Amino acid sequence: MNIIGTGLSGLVGSRVVELLFPRHSFTDLSLDTGIDITNKSTVEEHIKKSDAPWVFHFAAKTDVDGAESEAALGEKSPTWIVNVTATERIVSVCKTMGKRLLYISTDYVFDGTKDTYSEEDLPNPQGWYAKTKHEGEKRVGEDGIIVRIANPYRKIADKPDFVKKIIGRLSGEESIQAPTDQLFVPTFIDDIAFAIEKLIERNASGIYHVVGTQALSPYEAAKKIAAAYDLDASLVEKTSFEEYFRGRAPRPKRAVLKSDKIGKFGVQMHSFDEGLEKIKVL
Repeated sequence: MNIIGTGLSGLVGSRVVELLFPRHSFTDLSLDTGIDITNKSTVEEHIKKSDAPWVFHFAAKTDVDGAESEAALGEKSPTWIVNVTATERIVSVCKTMGKRLLYISTDYVFDGTKDTYSEEDLPNPQGWYAKTKHEGEKRVGEDGIIVRIANPYRKIADKPDFVKKIIGRLSGEESIQAPTDQLFVPTFIDDIAFAIEKLIERNASGIYHVVGTQALSPYEAAKKIAAAYDLDASLVEKTSFEEYFRGRAPRPKRAVLKSDKIGKFGVQMHSFDEGLEKIKVL
């Protein structure tokens, strides 16, 4: 199947392309291929010319703190223009051309006040980045797929994820402060790719949480990374969620998404312990 998409050269998108090719071929609409997705006519032209039945919309502005500084600009902010306006236009041309849309979203659409979140829970985004991603979700429509992911990681050259950043700091003997009272769910990127393939094969629609199976604190995660790579775990220092994010954009304190729904499709998501073992041998 031919698939056209935005942001297919990013951290997640590039691995999706790598794993699903040659079973599927891909056309990337991104700055890396000279295409600005905020340019309405250019994006519409490429999607209309393509025979691809699916459009993968991965591109987004994801700088959480940078987005917060733009909040006062509202719908004129760069983050809104990319995450909402461009999404709205892509959804519109998909409907016109009879194409299906798969939209990548985030665990940040929730406020983090519950212990866990299923696809049935109502979003309550707090920061501007989170609000724009939720607004993007609302524009997808019933025929599309919304895939919420969280903290993707894998050893990919020139594309730093949180695991790679922690390894880099600890390797350089730099200390790391990590909250002990925050919960998040790291997600092995390869699992995301195979889940997406399963969803399009089943011609699915709706919302799916495609995340790992292990919730832990950033402090616990950093300790596990240090142990896995024989680095100095004493460089990982405890702090609180409140202290670590003081003066920064709001974030969910407990962003624990449940992935039971995607599991019913036969997709096996890995724990962080399992994912670390896999990337150690890459």
